[in-house]
Amino acid sequence: MPSCLPIRALANLVDMLACVSEPSAEHRGSAYSSAGVDYEALDAGKRSALAEAMATSGLLGTLGGRAVDESRGEPAFVFELEGKSFGFVVEGLGTKSIIARQVQDQLGVNAFDNVAYDTVAAIVNDLCCVGALPLVVNAYFATGSSEWYRHEERHAALLTGWREACVEAGAAWGGGESPSLPELVHAPEIELAGSAVGLVPGGRPAILGEALALGDEIVLVDSNGLHANGSSLARLIASRLPDGYATPLPSGRSFGEALLDPSAIYVNLVRELLAAEVEVHYLSHITGHGLLKLMRPRRELTYTIRSLPDVPEVLAFLAQRADMSPSAAYSTFNMGCGFAVYCAQGSGDQVATIASGLGLKARVAGAVEQGPRRVVLEEVGVTFESGDMDLGPSR
Repeated sequence: MPSCLPIRALANLVDMLACVSEPSAEHRGSAYSSAGVDYEALDAGKRSALAEAMATSGLLGTLGGRAVDESRGEPAFVFELEGKSFGFVVEGLGTKSIIARQVQDQLGVNAFDNVAYDTVAAIVNDLCCVGALPLVVNAYFATGSSEWYRHEERHAALLTGWREACVEAGAAWGGGESPSLPELVHAPEIELAGSAVGLVPGGRPAILGEALALGDEIVLVDSNGLHANGSSLARLIASRLPDGYATPLPSGRSFGEALLDPSAIYVNLVRELLAAEVEVHYLSHITGHGLLKLMRPRRELTYTIRSLPDVPEVLAFLAQRADMSPSAAYSTFNMGCGFAVYCAQGSGDQVATIASGLGLKARVAGAVEQGPRRVVLEEVGVTFESGDMDLGPSR
């Protein structure tokens, strides 16, 4: 099991590194920008693309379908056909597969099953945020050279991990694409991505946040490590360590192996919540942007979190080595928060109990309150304002 640090221990650690006033949004992204990732530019590109995509929504009507444009900017696109709601998503792993290759080169550990599992987790966890349970997952394996497949043990691990994650999510692996892209992809590497389509069961509408209300409880479900976000910064940190990925963490585990712990899959939690008819008003997969994702809905509501989970030691290590303030850490990494369930007041304990029955640790962490669109993390003294993140289409 991955090791964790109590949230107060992490807060004390990063406070020593950042005894200054809260940094601006630009400063919060500086550590990740140094690793080549600029969320401001990426988000602007996404908003522009979504605005163009909306111009095609009417084409679904030619086959009797309807695009649910309210889902634009949500983790998955929703469309309706023959009285049923479907979700569709395309997602990628990012640069974590490079970590897997580097760890194998340095430590001799083959973790390509884990990064394949991570990729499927990233896909299906986004899909189930709209209440859609995955039906089919497709794979995209792009290599810089077809020689990648001559490493038979690595290839076998990749396929095993992908299949096991599909089984965990209850989805058929439909197929996919495996192009060789010399020059576009660096020869030793593989880019992992995929897509999925899912069905919102029982004739329900998709979960898009319209029902969010004052007093709703926010249940945070633990992550178990890096998951699929922050790999570029992790690679930068590893390159600066004298022992690289072999650097021991406080628990004695190597930094590299801890980075490659497989992500949690939350599909079965959503499946059980829907089956139990828990009044769920919104779901958020905490990946890129960290806990900024708690205010993904474009609603003038304040999301106040009073109880944060313990931080996996690998994320605490990264935050320390990157000299990140609490604000920067919690807007970059998941910091122990893998998934958020927003449910009707009084339902939070039931959500946490259902999660526990699936082997997931969860707590009623906060509530939806009156106020401007913002996230308040009371334990670490951080507030994120509305302008810090907007993933909807350009207006």
